[in-house]
Amino acid sequence: MELDALALARAQFAANISFHILFPSINIALAWVLLFFKLRYLRTGRQAWMDAYGFWVKIFALSFALGVVSGVTMSFQFGTNWPGYMQTVGNIAGPLLAYEILTAFFLEAGFLGIMLFGRSRVSERVHTLATLLVAFGNSLSAFWIIALNSWMQTPAGFVMKDGRAHVTSWLEVIFNPSMPYRLTHMLLASGLTVAFLVAGLSAYRQLKADRSAGNAVALKTGVWLAALLIPLQILAGDAHGLNTMAHQPAKLAAIEGVWHTERGAPLLLFALPNADTQSNDYALGIPRLASLIIKHDPDGEIRGLNEFAQHPPVAKVFWSFRVMVGVGVLMLLASWLTAWQLRRRSGAGLDRRLLCLLVGMTFAGWVATLAGWYVTEIGRQPWLVTGVLTTAQAAGTATTSMVAGSLLTYLALYAGLLLAYISVLFHLAGKAAGQADAAVELKEVQA
Repeated sequence: MELDALALARAQFAANISFHILFPSINIALAWVLLFFKLRYLRTGRQAWMDAYGFWVKIFALSFALGVVSGVTMSFQFGTNWPGYMQTVGNIAGPLLAYEILTAFFLEAGFLGIMLFGRSRVSERVHTLATLLVAFGNSLSAFWIIALNSWMQTPAGFVMKDGRAHVTSWLEVIFNPSMPYRLTHMLLASGLTVAFLVAGLSAYRQLKADRSAGNAVALKTGVWLAALLIPLQILAGDAHGLNTMAHQPAKLAAIEGVWHTERGAPLLLFALPNADTQSNDYALGIPRLASLIIKHDPDGEIRGLNEFAQHPPVAKVFWSFRVMVGVGVLMLLASWLTAWQLRRRSGAGLDRRLLCLLVGMTFAGWVATLAGWYVTEIGRQPWLVTGVLTTAQAAGTATTSMVAGSLLTYLALYAGLLLAYISVLFHLAGKAAGQADAAVELKEVQA
């Protein structure tokens, strides 16, 4: 089937936002982890905590740079590919994006230099304060972006006049019905992304014979952070699901693969949603469990897709959700097993097989975050702003060849940048491992 300009424009924005979100998902939580390292150093005086800070602040700087650059290219598309978006809801989207820049980006960018390069030039208190403000700025940035995205999902606090949205209550716009749930879910997702990134790269360093105390404390921090956050994410996800049922029932029906309204709906573990027959092929599920989870009643009724004149593409939403949940289960098992062994073996370190498992799950948070983001974004289709503006109505007049050319350019660029980023991370980890091992051997010789 030949792709038209609209489909290609959607693919292009999906590629841009998929690449961009990788880096904020690291920066938001990593800044707070760096603050934790710094506070532990100030409290204990152990150089190990500052060594951990010194390594991970490099990762933060690299991720911050890529996040900023990829965000700029994404914003350009509002004008080139989606002019109808700002024409219709610019009175709401424009100020929220401006608030993000004025209150968050300038804050984190303004103190980033002190955080990266100023420790030898300012007092420890000022350097710690700079780290705190960068962390706060990153979280504030997420607050404004999630507020806008949530408003697009569950719009509130506005009226339509002459085809344009006008604010009646900024509080209702910002704290729209889904915003608290989405913000909590995103912050926890960032925490888990960073937890496995820290644990994975630290495990890689241990496999490279890194016996430094700085890497050991970083590894423990990553493992315990993951073990603590994953149960919270499960609870937050359940609350988010209930909110979705109340405000976006068509999305929920797509997630569960419920084509026709039914009571005692099964939880489908596997199925191939068939849009032609409006049924699920090769379905494998647990009877009544979906109703129990969603309605807290095994005989609860779940509205089917047949009740909605328009609904999202089911297969994409259905499988994206299961990828997210599947990776989340792996995170739970890996983090709890590793935390149990850390506690059981005390200072003996981790088994080599668990170290390899952590390395393999270094970017598990990215996979889960992207899958969850696809559920969110694809799940509101065909709407760009639910009930207000469809994706097709917001599209521009760019030709198919123009959009295709820029899409291929973006894909090639992003593939190269992503490969380079991951390569640099492991290069830095390997280099740090070599330096740490040499330092430990030198101390042993001197002793």
